[in-house]
Parts: sequence; C-alpha cells; structure tokens
Amino acid sequence: MYFFRKKELAFNQANRKYNGTFLQPWAVAIVSAVFVVLILVMGFFGLRRNDANLVGFMEDQALSTISVLQQLTEENLKNIVAASNNKGSNVKTASQEEAIYSKMWVVEALTEFGREIDNQWKKGKVNNDYLKKAAADNNFWYLACLNKQGQAIYQSGHLQTDMLDESELVKNGRKLTTIELIEKIRAKKGIGFVALRRKDGSGTVVINLDKQGLIYWSLKVAVERGIQKLGEGHGLIYLQIADDQNKLLGGIGRLAKGLSSNDFSRREVLSGKIKIISRKVNSGDSKILDVAAPLYINTKIVGIVRIGLDRGSMDKIIEENRQNIFAFMIFVVLVAILSMWLLYYDQNRHLSGIIEMERRLEKAERLSSLGQLAAGVAHEIRNPLNAISMATQRLKMDFVPAEPDKMEEFKNLSGVIRDEIKRLNGIIEEFLSFSKSRRLQLSDFPVTDVLQKIVSLIREEASARGINIETRWKQTPVVIPMDVNKLQQSFLNLIKNAMESIPAEGKVTITVDKEGKNYIVVSISDTGCGMTGEEIEKIFSPEYTTKEKGVGLGIPLAYEIIRGHGGDIRVISRKGEGTTFEIVLPRVRP
Repeated sequence: MYFFRKKELAFNQANRKYNGTFLQPWAVAIVSAVFVVLILVMGFFGLRRNDANLVGFMEDQALSTISVLQQLTEENLKNIVAASNNKGSNVKTASQEEAIYSKMWVVEALTEFGREIDNQWKKGKVNNDYLKKAAADNNFWYLACLNKQGQAIYQSGHLQTDMLDESELVKNGRKLTTIELIEKIRAKKGIGFVALRRKDGSGTVVINLDKQGLIYWSLKVAVERGIQKLGEGHGLIYLQIADDQNKLLGGIGRLAKGLSSNDFSRREVLSGKIKIISRKVNSGDSKILDVAAPLYINTKIVGIVRIGLDRGSMDKIIEENRQNIFAFMIFVVLVAILSMWLLYYDQNRHLSGIIEMERRLEKAERLSSLGQLAAGVAHEIRNPLNAISMATQRLKMDFVPAEPDKMEEFKNLSGVIRDEIKRLNGIIEEFLSFSKSRRLQLSDFPVTDVLQKIVSLIREEASARGINIETRWKQTPVVIPMDVNKLQQSFLNLIKNAMESIPAEGKVTITVDKEGKNYIVVSISDTGCGMTGEEIEKIFSPEYTTKEKGVGLGIPLAYEIIRGHGGDIRVISRKGEGTTFEIVLPRVRP
C-alpha cells in the first residue's frame, strides 16, 4: 500500500537534488545508530565479562569448599574402614583408637534412626509399608519391629532365609524367632544388625545392613561428620550431598524454592564430563548462585555436591558496574548524537534556503504551465459553451412541453444545465488565474449537501456505466467554512476521477467522518485499477496525465482548492485494488 502527502513530496524531491553535496538526515541517523550500537555492544560484552568473572570467582569458592569437604570425608571414611578391618588385635594404637571412635559414629547414626522408628511406633504410624519405604530409602537389607518374644510384628519385607539349612530354622523342635534367625544370618553371611530395645521394654527395633548398606551408611556418616567439621558460614545458604543413586547423604539448609535434585544433568556430572554447573536462582528475597559438582572419594565419583552461595554482594558489585557503564555509555552516546546533530544543523541551515528556493521555483513553473494550458483550453471551451447556453435559453423559451408534469421536470433540467454552464465559465476563469493567489469567499455550509448535489448530478451517468454510487454519512449536517462552488468543483473532480479509474462495473463510496475535534475527513474510494507509488508522486503535477483526451487538471485543481481551504489530501492506493482519496478539511476558518 502506498500513502503520500503532497507536502512531503515537494521537500523530498527538492532535497534529493543535493544528496551528493550535503549530509542527509538518513546518513546522520545511520552514523549515529552505528556508533550507538557499537557503544551498546561494547557495554553489553563488558557487563557479561564482569558477570562471568564474578561467577567464576564464586565457583572457585564453591570448589574450594567442596575440596575441603572431600578431604574431611575421605579421612572419616578411612577411619571407619580401618576400624572394620582391625577386629582381632587387643593392642590399640592412637590411630586405631580414632578409627574405633569413627566406627561408633555409624552405630550412633543407626541407633538414632532406630529411636525415630520407635517414636513413630508409639504414634501408631508404623506398618509394613512404612518400614518397606524406610528400608528402601536408607539402603537397609532388613528392617523390623519385634515383640517381647523376638517375633516380627512389622517388617520391611519377608526375611530371606535361603542361605540357611532347614535344620537351622528350628531349635528343640520349634521354629526360630525372627531375632534368632537374624543372628543365624549374621553368623553365616556376615549381614550385621543393630537392635534397639524399646524404652518400655515391649519390643525391639532391628536394623540389618548388608555390604552395600554398610558402605552407604559409612559414606553418609563420613559426609555428615565432614559437614559438621566444615561448619556453616562461608556464604553458604545450603549444602547438600547425594550419592550416585540420588539418596541424600547429608546437608545444611534446604534447596531454594523451585529447585529439585533432578533439575540438572546428573548423568553427565556423575560421569565426570562436567566439572561444575552453576546458575543464578531467585528464591523470595534471596539471590542464590546454585552450584553442582561431583564428589570424589579416592579419585572415584561417589555422589554430587549441591551448594547454594549468597550472591547478594556479587549482584551489588555487578549493579554498580552496570550503572557506571550505563552512565559512561549514555554520556558518550549523547556526545556523539550532539556532535552529529550540530554538524547536520550547521549544513542544513544553509541547505534549507536552497530547498525553499527550489520549491518556490518548482511551484512557479508548475503554476505557469497550468496557466498556459488553461489559456489554450479556454478558447476551445468558450465558443461551445456560448452556443450551448444560447440553445438552452431558446429551449426554455420556445420548447416548453405542454404537459404540466413534464413542464416542471423540463424547467429543473434546463435550470441545472444553465447553472453548470455558468460554473464551467467560472472554471475557465479559474484556470486563467490559477497561478495567482486565490481569494475564497468562505461561508458556513453543510458539506453533505454539497456531496449530495454532486451525487444527484452524476448518478445517472454512473448508472449508465455500471457504477454504483454509495454514500455513508450521518443525517446530522456537518457544517464547515467553505467556498461552496470551488469545493463542489474539487469534490466533483475527484469523484469523476474515481469513476474514470473503473474500467467496467464497480463502486464508488463516499463517506464523511470526524477526525479529532477540529477536522473532518471526506473519503472517496473506488474499486478501480489503483496506482503505483510513482504514479501517486505525479498525480498532483499539472503536466502529468494518464488521459488520452483532455489536459488532466482535475486532481491538481482539486488539490489547490483543498489547500486554499486549509486542508490536505491523502492518497491510499494499491495497484489493481482501487484508490482512496482522503480529503481533510478544518471545521473552523483557517
């Protein structure tokens, strides 16, 4: 779609003549835009570099914390394993004493877990499903609650006795109790257990650990003791360690809201492909750098460490850097824009005078050519008009129909013909004085009445050509200051132009609307052939026409009349889809 204002065309056409000498607005805009973009890009990458450096510093801090935790965990785990391997010696060295003490950590942890089972038992929350889940979550081989007789009341699953002979399942003719079977299994398969007697003596909580469970609990206790020795602080919001099965080994605090243990690539971290993963997280008022890294024990990855570091101070530094960079960027951009504007203003101050002279010269040439064309046309039109006028007068005097009904119609038609002849004579006079200043005789008059008169005048011609004239306006009169005859001529020229653009059957639509408080818009739309952008640029020039006959002064004359009323014409057109002329007129005197 093409949209043009005639006022803009005159400036652009004149301005293009000097684009090889003077700096153009688009050139200033491009240079300024490129310079601003370069500054913005440099500032953006500077901010990213600062952000990356600070994040890298915090990642190093997290790796340092993880390294200390690994050393403490390895030391604790080494002591626990050493205590398990020194069972027969009665002479204890200092290191062996420490190892035995470390082994007691595991026993204490299991005892504490047993007490929790006992508490839940008292509350009536323990059943087979509860123990089954607890055993699965904590790598227990078997977990049971026994009565006074040592028989299982609740258990995590059926006690596996496949490794025992049938003779070992009975004693003195009776079946062994659960506690007796557990002791037999320990003696034969080395599956150890911890038994915790209830405080009221009404039963026992039994926890069985196979080799895998013992490794898990040894690592869990080693990690927890390492975390205790590491202590809090260090800017830690939370610290959690999970094994390769994603079971929690220990930790401080809780993960930030919205995070879970599976919201990153655990497989790649556990495989060692990724040494560290970090991301920024906002949890309420807390700003956190969430870091995940593998946990090594004796060069083997046994789990994942998740650390949440407070990044409030880091964000503060980044914000200060951002403000400084933005302030510098704004200063540089303002200096650049001001320099470009001063350069543009200085050279275009001289250019404006040249452009104005060019516009005046072009307008003078256009009006001069229009005057010359009008002078030639006047001689060709005046004589036929005089003959038509005389013939009309004679028809009115000598050929009046005798029938009363036809007499009235004859008088109306002859009156219209006489009025139109007078208006044509006026148009010829306007052509002859087109290059001179126009003096409008403005009076307040309804614009819809003018349009209705034109529609009544051309409807028969339009119908004969298969063109439908459609009008759309409210019944309330829209009164504006106008020179009635000249504005009527302007509208008539545009409507006829719309009809002539329709090659066959079609439609011309005339609408009247308000535009703001002080203007109205008269739209004349057709379903004709439409125009290209180049054609729209030329239609207001008197020397341009697409007609085979005539001089093509209709649109230029209409435009001059509209401008004389303080209005403007907007053209909206697409080739092959029709054209709309929007005539904007003031509702008050210009």
